[in-house]
Amino acid sequence: MNYANFPLDKRVPLPGADQEKGEDFIDVERLLGMAARQAKVVAACAVIGLFLGVIYLQTTPKQYMSMASVLVDEGLNKVVDDISAASQTVQTDASFLSQVEILTSARLASVVVDKLKLDQNDAFMNPPQSALAKGIGFLRGVVGYFRGSSAGDIPGIENVDEATRQAMIKTATHDYAVLKLQSEVLAQRNGRSYVISIGYQAPDPALATAITKAYADAYLADQLNASFDATERAALWLQGRLTELRESSQRAAMAVEKFRAEHGLSANSDGQLLSDKQLADLNAQLIVAQADTARASARYQQYKAIVDSGSESAFNDSAIGADQPSSSVIIGLKTRYLAIAKRLQDVETNFGKDHPQAVALAKEKADVLAQIFGQLKQLTESYRNDFQVAQAREQALRDKISTAAGKSSIDNQSQVKLKELDQQAQALTTLYQTFLSRYEEASQQQSFPVGKVRIISDATMPLAASSPRTLRVLALSLVLGLMLGAGFGGLNEFNERFFRTGEDIRDRVGLKFLGYLPTIGGGKAKDSKADDLPADGKVASLSAAEKRARMRVSIDAPASMFAETLRNAKIAFDVVMEDRSSRVIGVISVLPGEGKSTVAANLAGLLAANGARTLLIDGDLRNPGLSRSLGMEAEQGLMEAVVNGQTWQSVGKVDRQTKLAIIPAVLRGQFSHTSELLGSAGMRRFIENAKETFEYIIVDLPPLGPVVDAKAFAPLVDGFVLVTEWGRTPRNMVRSMLESEPYIANKVIGAVLNKVDLKKLAKYGALGGSERFFDRYSTYYLEKSEQRPKQAA
Repeated sequence: MNYANFPLDKRVPLPGADQEKGEDFIDVERLLGMAARQAKVVAACAVIGLFLGVIYLQTTPKQYMSMASVLVDEGLNKVVDDISAASQTVQTDASFLSQVEILTSARLASVVVDKLKLDQNDAFMNPPQSALAKGIGFLRGVVGYFRGSSAGDIPGIENVDEATRQAMIKTATHDYAVLKLQSEVLAQRNGRSYVISIGYQAPDPALATAITKAYADAYLADQLNASFDATERAALWLQGRLTELRESSQRAAMAVEKFRAEHGLSANSDGQLLSDKQLADLNAQLIVAQADTARASARYQQYKAIVDSGSESAFNDSAIGADQPSSSVIIGLKTRYLAIAKRLQDVETNFGKDHPQAVALAKEKADVLAQIFGQLKQLTESYRNDFQVAQAREQALRDKISTAAGKSSIDNQSQVKLKELDQQAQALTTLYQTFLSRYEEASQQQSFPVGKVRIISDATMPLAASSPRTLRVLALSLVLGLMLGAGFGGLNEFNERFFRTGEDIRDRVGLKFLGYLPTIGGGKAKDSKADDLPADGKVASLSAAEKRARMRVSIDAPASMFAETLRNAKIAFDVVMEDRSSRVIGVISVLPGEGKSTVAANLAGLLAANGARTLLIDGDLRNPGLSRSLGMEAEQGLMEAVVNGQTWQSVGKVDRQTKLAIIPAVLRGQFSHTSELLGSAGMRRFIENAKETFEYIIVDLPPLGPVVDAKAFAPLVDGFVLVTEWGRTPRNMVRSMLESEPYIANKVIGAVLNKVDLKKLAKYGALGGSERFFDRYSTYYLEKSEQRPKQAA
């Protein structure tokens, strides 16, 4: 049966777009698995973090914090508010931020430095430092040295005399003390209250208390001085402005009266000019006249349209004007017309149109219609006359308005100028009154220099150190250590590019997973590469007997997990190739050293031990590791049989215990045309001849990565078994190899994971995966003493 036609439910396709989209979702089980695998890394980093935290606590001097609280109280200004017409502004968030900025300003810091002489206090200027701070300072010094400058240098100090130098040093020391105090003082608002906390932290609790008290006192004094200075400056400025405003107000009032007298501007009782009053009345009459003209025009156009439509439609259109007072005659005629029309219809229905009464009624109906049309023409003419009268009246009003507008234009221009002068005079008078009131208030407030701040909690001597806080430092160190460990663990997981579980085989490369092959023997790293031996055959880690034993695990321990996985592989290719009497199975890998030779030998041995006629061929003609591991020393092998056209009997050897036939490979110099040999017609004849005898032909082929021999032999193979090494074979390499070789990929029956460390495997399996339950499977696998090889777990 062709494997390319094998049902899709028994083959696993390469992952497509739908599978890749699933990777965008967070897999909690996968994250938990990562955490379990990297637990040691995270724990080690957490211990390192705690250790560094302890070192920090031991090398950092203790700091003491002294705090004071001040209240920004508007009630303290009540006495001033009672005599002031201007209301005090309520404190807002912005004003509190301003107060905090005042507390941390250089001016206030300079006052405290001068009061306590902090620039001369060595405990303040040179406090003890932690090891971390010393290290940072050393690095800054090194950087400054290479940049050719020093933090303590004072520009221009080399070119002055000694007295000036001392003054410059004293000034620089004072400025440094101010800057240091300004950067270290703490000032913050307590929640949404009107309270501001002031604090300072120092190694000496007495120094911290003294600085905090001095800051609170300086802040109170600064508030009082600021209030007094602002009031005094405002009063002086207002006094100078009052004289200017009084003179300007008087000149503006005189200018208003003079302009009014010169232009003879008089007004009625409500202050409006007579010309404006007349013009307003004419405009009102014009509006009424325009409305009358519009109504007359609409009425005239309505009836004119009815008359223009002709006498035939006069009856239908006459309904438009039926609601007009002058249309009573039309209404009567219309009623008569409808009665005649109804009688005419009845007569025509009963007696026909030619009946004498029908003819008489039709004539009468036409006469009534002509009368309706005549009435409509009379009404139309009447409405035309009304429209012309309304137009004439409107035009007369327009002429009067034009005359009146010309007369009032000059008065309006003068009135605008008069209003402008009057507004200027009123504005200056109002401004003068306002400034006079403010001046009186400022004069009174100079006698009440009351601040808005009072101390509600004075600074006290701290009894315990505020920093470093042991629990907080240790907790932070632990958290940072855990984060660092998580970072390293994540990096390790990110660098994980190898196969670990069967899901990796199925999801990453879309192959059927055949099972796990545990590490044979002690599982040491030095033994892990001994399955595919180098060309010279020199392997110091394994003896010849041990190498042969590795090739017979499935025979010596048929109840082992190793043999059970190979049975699963047998079932897989039996199902795929159930219609074939002889099956050619190629055992391949992507990289050398993944254990394909061991898998091929044990698979063939298992099949032979079960009674199947089996042939094992060492098809790796460039590096025949299978033949070396089996200890086969032959003069002729596969190459000679194919080149000379011999059958398998001429070069094959048979295992006496299992009756397994083996075709060795003999390495002869640097023969590089192995791919042509494996794909030749001679090789095809050799395989066809072997099929006549054997049920299974297992071929150990070279790796896919370095050579193309397996690709050349692929047409002769019914199916491939891919061997991947656990934790060492790159997933992307296998995937790209299969994608680039679709002919081989379509024949791959499945893949096995070789050299699996069962102790570590559980960490990579899903929470409900079989990898976590291998310890429960142990009762089904016999120990070595019961014909089972020693496993890695």
